[in-house]
Amino acid sequence: MAERILSLYACYQYTDSYWRLDEPARREFRARLAKDVADHTAASHFYSVFPARTDTDVLIWSSWAADEGCAASSAFVEYAGLAGEWRGLLKPVQSLWGFTKPSMYSRGKSEQDMDPLEGPRSTYLVVYPFSKSKEWYLMSMDTRQGMMNEHIKLGKQYFDIKQLLLYSFGLQDQEFVVSYETDDLPKFSELVQALRSTEGRRYTSMDTPLITGVYRTPEEFIH
Repeated sequence: MAERILSLYACYQYTDSYWRLDEPARREFRARLAKDVADHTAASHFYSVFPARTDTDVLIWSSWAADEGCAASSAFVEYAGLAGEWRGLLKPVQSLWGFTKPSMYSRGKSEQDMDPLEGPRSTYLVVYPFSKSKEWYLMSMDTRQGMMNEHIKLGKQYFDIKQLLLYSFGLQDQEFVVSYETDDLPKFSELVQALRSTEGRRYTSMDTPLITGVYRTPEEFIH
């Protein structure tokens, strides 16, 4: 796997023009869309969102190897050109993105780490932006590490829920983009409720909007 990966979660809503097409024409558009993203990204995955949210019909998760400094520039310029061709039928609603990097609070890779480029996908994907408060960063590293150890220990009790953390400091409004894969939404909800009872929760300044999608293979997305 690449040292650094750029991941983009792009949320879209089908336009009125899309819904005025007959079903064969809508299917043809979805097939072109699926081919476009497959041809121009290292990996892309499709998720249906509505009715979990009313502002989003589909989420497209795209990733690129980003070891080179110019990787984001070439990826975004190319992606924007593609999205411009879809714009009459697919309206952008929200985009969350960032880069992977080693965690300062845990050592090495975990079996719960998601691989954006390879591997089977779980039934559900949950994505949200996340930021810590000013007070968090003004505490000592040892104090923060202690609270993160509690957080990590709790997460490991839910070993079948996988996580990907993207860093977006200075790049978007949030500091991180957090995403989880799970086959059991009630169990995931239990994990979130438990995490919100930890001491570190005091220092969360933002963790919305939450976007929950159902994974669709390219064939399922098209048909």
